[in-house]
Amino acid sequence: MRERIQRVLLGLLGIAAVSAIVFVWVFLRPLSVELAEPAGDVPVQVFGLGTIEARVLSKLGFEVGAALVELHADHGDRVQEGDVLARLHSAEQQARVAKARAGVGSAEAARKSAEAAVGKARAVLTKRRQTNQRQQALVARQTISAEAAEEAQMEEDVAAAELDVAIRDAQVAQAVLEDAVAQAELESVLLAHHELRAPYDAVVVERHRELGTVLGPGEPVFTLVAPETVWALAYVDESRAGAIEIGQPAEIRLRSLPGDTFAGHVTRIGIESDRVSEERRVYVACDRCPERFHLGEQAELFITTAVLDEALLVPETAVAGFDGTSGTVWSVEDGVLHRRDVRFGHRTLDVRLEIVAGLPDGARVVTALRPGLREGRAVRAAEDAAR
Repeated sequence: MRERIQRVLLGLLGIAAVSAIVFVWVFLRPLSVELAEPAGDVPVQVFGLGTIEARVLSKLGFEVGAALVELHADHGDRVQEGDVLARLHSAEQQARVAKARAGVGSAEAARKSAEAAVGKARAVLTKRRQTNQRQQALVARQTISAEAAEEAQMEEDVAAAELDVAIRDAQVAQAVLEDAVAQAELESVLLAHHELRAPYDAVVVERHRELGTVLGPGEPVFTLVAPETVWALAYVDESRAGAIEIGQPAEIRLRSLPGDTFAGHVTRIGIESDRVSEERRVYVACDRCPERFHLGEQAELFITTAVLDEALLVPETAVAGFDGTSGTVWSVEDGVLHRRDVRFGHRTLDVRLEIVAGLPDGARVVTALRPGLREGRAVRAAEDAAR
C-alpha cells in the first residue's frame, strides 16, 4: 500500500515539475518580438485610381446645315491651327454671295449718281445766288422792277432747297451702300461657315461623319484634342486627400504599360467631391508622357505629399484602437513590455504609421502582435534571438 502511495506521489511530483517547466518556458522566458527601426527618407504617398483625359477636347461641327462634300482629316491625324478639315456643299450660298456683291455694285453706282446730283444742285444754287445778288443791286437803283427781284430771290431759295434734297438723297444712297456691303459680308461669313477649320494644333480623336452625309447645324464631324493638355484624372479617397497640394510630384502608371512609370505633378484639385463615392478629383499633368495616348485608359497615380527625413514607423496592424490620429502600441523599455498610448503623423502607402508622440526615450515599438504579449513581460529582439 505504501509503495502504491509513493508511486502516485512521484507521478504527481513529475507532473508538477513538467508543468513548472512549461509555465516557465511559456510565461516567464523572454519573448522574441520584432521591433521597429528608425527609417530615413521615407516617401509619404497617396494612391488614386483614374483615367487619362484631356483638358482641351472639342467636338467640331458646322454652324450651318448641308451635304458633306469634302473631308481632309481622319482618326489619328495631327492638324495645325487653321487647316481645312471638311467642306459642305455651298453652291447656293455662293450664289447669294454673288447676288450680294452685285447689290454692292448697284448701291455704289446709286451713291455716285446721288453725289453727282449734289454737285449739280450746288452749281445751280451758286448761279442762282449770283443772279439774285445782281437783281437785288439793280432793284436798289430802280433799274428793274421789284417783281423781277422777288422772282430772282425765289429761284435762289428753290435752288437751295433742291441742294438740300440732293444732299439727303446722297446720304440715303450712302446708307444703302453700307447696308449692301454689310449684307455681302454676312453672306461671305455664311459661306465661310461651309468650311470647317482646326481651331488649334490638335490630334483627331475621331471622325463621326462620312462624305455625302447631310448634316444639321451643330452635328459633330470631328473630335479634336490638344495633345499638350493630356493629363490623368485620379479619384482619391477624401480621408487621404487632405495633404495633396498643387505642384506636388506624382508617378503615373498606365494599364497598357505596367512596367513603365511616368513622372508628373498635381495641376488641379477638384473643388467639389463626389457625394456618393466620397472621393476627390485630382488632376496630374505629365512631365514626361508617352508619345501615344489613349483617352479613358485606366491609370494608377501615386502622389508624394511629403518625404520624412527620419521617422519611426509601425504597421497599422500592430496598433490597437486606432482612430486616425492615435492608438495603443506595445513598447519595449529596458527589455520589458509596456502598453503606450501614442499619437501618429503621416501614413505611408504600405499602411505604416509615423509615431510622433507618446514614447519615452529609448523605447522601441513592437511591429507584429503575437500570443504572449503582456504588461511587464521580458522580451528580446527577434534578431538577437536568431543570433
